[in-house]
Amino acid sequence: KSGRAIISRVTKEQIHTIKDALPKDADVEIHSKARIIIVRMRNLKVEKTGGKIGILTAGTSDIQVAEEARIIAEEMGCEVITAYNVGVAGIHRLIPPLKEMIAGDVDVLIVVAGREGALPTVVAGMVDLPVIAVPTSVGYGLGEKGISALIAMLQSCSLGLAVVNIDGGVAAGAIAAMIANRIAKFKRKS
Repeated sequence: KSGRAIISRVTKEQIHTIKDALPKDADVEIHSKARIIIVRMRNLKVEKTGGKIGILTAGTSDIQVAEEARIIAEEMGCEVITAYNVGVAGIHRLIPPLKEMIAGDVDVLIVVAGREGALPTVVAGMVDLPVIAVPTSVGYGLGEKGISALIAMLQSCSLGLAVVNIDGGVAAGAIAAMIANRIAKFKRKS
């Protein structure tokens, strides 16, 4: 119907099988890091909506999930600004990209963190924007599989913070894009 399909959570083995099965007249984008394949009918362009999203990760192991969110948001027409590896273990790295995102007039932030999951709460306490928290399944011991990060985010005392499921980059990207696109729509009207 839309002339586009997004396939998420693909393995390296599935990428080749899927690519070989696609029509030859389709444009195919493979995003290995995010484990996403985008298939578009030839010449289909994604129209920019004016929505703006900022994405932050606590560590490098959170990038895969952040990239899922980025790709989904861009496919929904949003401009995305990213800053990775700016977690609380090196909090001094957070301030410059966060200032850049605010100066760039982002409508919503996605903050991805594993382990103790502290970064989304810190960010939500610093900004007057909606923050979508994404716990990741990195970590080990008691906090393994993202449970500690999820619980920490759900228990946050910072207002304006919403949480998606563990490793929910696709969901975060879609929700953020819906918020940003709606804001962009009303900015155009005023």
